[in-house]
Amino acid sequence: VLLNTWEAVYFDHDLATLRALADVAAEVGVERFVLDDGWFGGRRDDTAGLGDWWVSDAAWPDGLSPIVDHVRSLGMEFGLWVEPEMVNPDSDLYRQHPDWVLATDGYEPVLGRHQLVLDLGRAEVRDHLFDAIDALLTEHEIAYLKWDMNRDIVHGSRRGRAAVHGHVTGVYQLIDRIREAHPGLEIESCASGGGRADLGILRRTDRIWTSDCNDAVERQLIQRGFSMLFPPEVMGAHIGPGRAHTTGRRQDLPFRAATALFGHLGIEWNLLQADERQRALVAAAIGFHRRWRDVLHSGRTVRVDHPDPSALVHGVVSDDMRRALFAYVQLGASPFTVPLPIRFTDLDLDSMYRIRVVDELGQPRSGGLTEPSWMTGDVAVTGRQLCERGIQPPILLPETILLIELETTS
Repeated sequence: VLLNTWEAVYFDHDLATLRALADVAAEVGVERFVLDDGWFGGRRDDTAGLGDWWVSDAAWPDGLSPIVDHVRSLGMEFGLWVEPEMVNPDSDLYRQHPDWVLATDGYEPVLGRHQLVLDLGRAEVRDHLFDAIDALLTEHEIAYLKWDMNRDIVHGSRRGRAAVHGHVTGVYQLIDRIREAHPGLEIESCASGGGRADLGILRRTDRIWTSDCNDAVERQLIQRGFSMLFPPEVMGAHIGPGRAHTTGRRQDLPFRAATALFGHLGIEWNLLQADERQRALVAAAIGFHRRWRDVLHSGRTVRVDHPDPSALVHGVVSDDMRRALFAYVQLGASPFTVPLPIRFTDLDLDSMYRIRVVDELGQPRSGGLTEPSWMTGDVAVTGRQLCERGIQPPILLPETILLIELETTS
């Protein structure tokens, strides 16, 4: 479980603030603290500094050791954001080596997010990047790299010849070399939110950042699609702030937490701004995730077909079918007066399952009327009943999730 500092502080790297954020992260059960963009070169905003992979004296006058040491003293791993493939024209690297970028002769290079793409098909570029990253990993106890790639490749050629394939294989070679030099290192393929999500990169990385959008409504659909091809243990899924910075929408914390629960859980939120109740709920969500992590990250992911167009049902079932966790997600207002039954799947038809509503993340908000009896009593039914007849969900308000635990009685 990680906390990423991007939506917490953006480019405002203040040691006292980040130490306090790390303190709170450790208190709620975070296991890895990741320092995002803004720690290097002249990188005070997104217009300059990419390519200058040395610790900024302005942002970190005493280097990264004070924050790294503090994070590790709290029992957490330390992670760091990098974007090795990119360069800002306003950088020392570009001023020294303007010929190192992918560009088409006779055309003005096309900027994306104020940056150009370095040609990693060239050995000298890979050597330069390896030396810079290797120095960081050697000097500091860094367990994790968030490897970003924030723009598409345009004019991907060198001396009039196509160079994109060489660039990609160069990326693979660079990552392989880094991992050989630092075998315990984990790497996330960030890529501006799923921009490099493929089996080639997954041979070399441990996690994919699924989307830059942490809006939980959007995430339900994004993560459902992602889960068709990739396992949940590589699906970065973060609890964002109350107001999503990509959409401006607001969602309750239980909905945000339950949405992030089914992937590789993280937090993308300034917990210093959270009150005690919110911090307690985040801690409960992390604790619940860790108790279920063996199933969430090794079981069978299932998506249940449900006739309500405003609802989604998905879950994970352990390989021995003894435990299962399902989510009934009410995205919008239902067109039905009475909710339609949830018919489960992938259960042992002949086993008895005890049903429990998960309330650790906050009781789901009801739209009124009486709750079904199975929600309030100690109920056990067969897997056949659950799969063929199903259970009646309650009426839920939009942007609400009902979490259901199923466990065999013997």
